[in-house]
Amino acid sequence: MIKILVPIILIFLVLFPFGMAVVVYEQNFGQRHETYLPLSRSLNEFPSLQRTRYTFTSQRGQELVGYKYCKEGPDPSGVVIIAHGLGGGGHNSYLDVADYLAGRGFLVFAYDATGNDESEGKSVRGLPQGLIDLDYAIRFVKDSPEFADLPIMLFGHSWGGYSTGSVLSLHPDVKAAVIVAGFNRPLDMIAEVGRKIAGSSINVLLPFLSFYEWLKFGSYARLSSLAGFESTNAGVMVIHSTNDNTVPMEVGYNLYLEKYADNPRFQFVEFKERGHNWVWHADSTRDYRAEFNDRFAAYLQTLDQEFTPEIRADYLEKHLDKGLLYALDEEIMDQIAGFYMQYTEVN
Repeated sequence: MIKILVPIILIFLVLFPFGMAVVVYEQNFGQRHETYLPLSRSLNEFPSLQRTRYTFTSQRGQELVGYKYCKEGPDPSGVVIIAHGLGGGGHNSYLDVADYLAGRGFLVFAYDATGNDESEGKSVRGLPQGLIDLDYAIRFVKDSPEFADLPIMLFGHSWGGYSTGSVLSLHPDVKAAVIVAGFNRPLDMIAEVGRKIAGSSINVLLPFLSFYEWLKFGSYARLSSLAGFESTNAGVMVIHSTNDNTVPMEVGYNLYLEKYADNPRFQFVEFKERGHNWVWHADSTRDYRAEFNDRFAAYLQTLDQEFTPEIRADYLEKHLDKGLLYALDEEIMDQIAGFYMQYTEVN
């Protein structure tokens, strides 16, 4: 009897936590993300910005949508590929970055990753999918005649920051990469989020979560930003805010600083009060958000009907000044553009 029970117990001890890991993983990554329209950017906000729509496929044959952004002027110095973050939809939130860099003489290629906005996919699938999509976006740019012979630069935020650092293992010829609020590897972020929800008990699931991720994404799941940095001579600028509660500095910035603080191809920029999504925006945006939220709270007190999403959207459309909400920090953007310019010479 004991001989029969032992393997049954062992199977249960393996299959139950693995099944739990699958459920947890899919609950977090098994949905699409769309840009919230009342907060979305419009090309009309950037009068001189021109764009051209493209489609390309990622590893499972899903069609991704990307855009080339440019402005009239001299021949471009290089092409910057933007990899967006997770949770707010696709690249729409980065139109101000595209506009600024296009104005500084770069072509910009920005795309929606799998399961985001205009791109196909029932869900984002998992964090390594961002790395995969960036890999295929770089391949597309390399194979496109209009980008031919231009040095390739990368700009990645959050999920896109991890993707940007890690993809250097696959494309060591990238000239420069700017990583904003990024993390080193998926398991670090899964552990961080898991501990906030389940405490130290998440540690039991981590090996099973890692194994499931490997089953889904293969060798991509084992890549990291630190490994990417070792695979290339690209210049790397790392930007983070100390009060980032979404991606703590310990899972990205601090790791990189400890290893590369004295390496001349690395630059580190640290902010104090910019959180996770406002790192390249002016400090004035923080004041505007606070004032706007106060006015909105006062408005809610006057409502004599049930508050609905439609009421919120209508209020935002009528009262939100996106120019103030998304004002760029010209100093950090100048620093980013100048950093890219150091690497525009094709070797």
